Amino acid sequence: MHYRSMPILVAALLVCLAPAAANAQLAPYTQNFESMDALDTGVLAADGWRYYANIYQPDGVTYIRGYGGLAPNDGSGFCGVVQGQGGVDQGFQQLVVYSDYNNVGDQSSGNIIESNTYQEQLIGPADVGSSWVFAFQAKLGDIVAPSTAQAFIKTLDPNNNYNLTNNISLDMTNIPITWSGYTISIAIDASLEGQILQFGFSNRATNFVASAIYYDNVVFELDPGTGTPPSSAVRGNLLAQNYPNPFNPSTKIRFSLERPGMVSISIYDLAGRRVATLQEGEMESGEHSVVWNGRSDNGDPVASGQYRYVMKTAEGQVSRSMILLK
Repeated sequence: MHYRSMPILVAALLVCLAPAAANAQLAPYTQNFESMDALDTGVLAADGWRYYANIYQPDGVTYIRGYGGLAPNDGSGFCGVVQGQGGVDQGFQQLVVYSDYNNVGDQSSGNIIESNTYQEQLIGPADVGSSWVFAFQAKLGDIVAPSTAQAFIKTLDPNNNYNLTNNISLDMTNIPITWSGYTISIAIDASLEGQILQFGFSNRATNFVASAIYYDNVVFELDPGTGTPPSSAVRGNLLAQNYPNPFNPSTKIRFSLERPGMVSISIYDLAGRRVATLQEGEMESGEHSVVWNGRSDNGDPVASGQYRYVMKTAEGQVSRSMILLK
């Protein structure tokens, strides 16, 4: 089976396929595809993934029509859960995104099929002033010119014929055949309140030309640089969100102490095992920071994934989560 693909430089007509609640607010999303049943044709749809195809004449500009729905997992159109394409950090299962090869008519006639696979949310009033990061890992699949591929964050205005108001993208067409980490970010201003935000992957292809790109460890989360909720605190001691997050290869952790005393800051994996100790000893009151380089105490690089960093003082302990992407 050949999987195929091409980019999205146009005012794409991605349509909201379900009504959004008036009080909706952007929410973090993570997915590594490991728990999905790769044989279940509805497994991606159940996780909120959608598809939309924009069809263009062979010039790639003149729009013909569009169609969309809940994302399939059947191996011949748009996307699917595959096995065995990952490394240590990606695990056994991944997402592959490619063209709609079920659309035989447009493929055969030379029309350009822009195939989009994505998640979508509604931007609420509380999101104004924040920034959000779309992070993921990817490697080159079976893609042949003139097919191209992109990753994107888009916003659409449902009150204005779903016009595209943002199209922030990364060209994935010529990425390495080995896994790497990528990020895209968007700042939410007042003009975007009530609009639809989509993050996902796209390609353009025709004539059944190959277009596949593999993706894994998908994360959508608040950028701690702006719009961050209040820092975790215990009796006047504050622990801020690390930045950048997700990160590679290093990240800074800021914290402040109300009074001098013993301070411990350590990194733990999700199984509760301590991975690294960044601070252990007496510190003065005031603002401080430490840097984690993604390595364990013995100097070995740790695997991609989610970790907790914990600050312990005489007043108690507080923790936050972080994500390392490679």
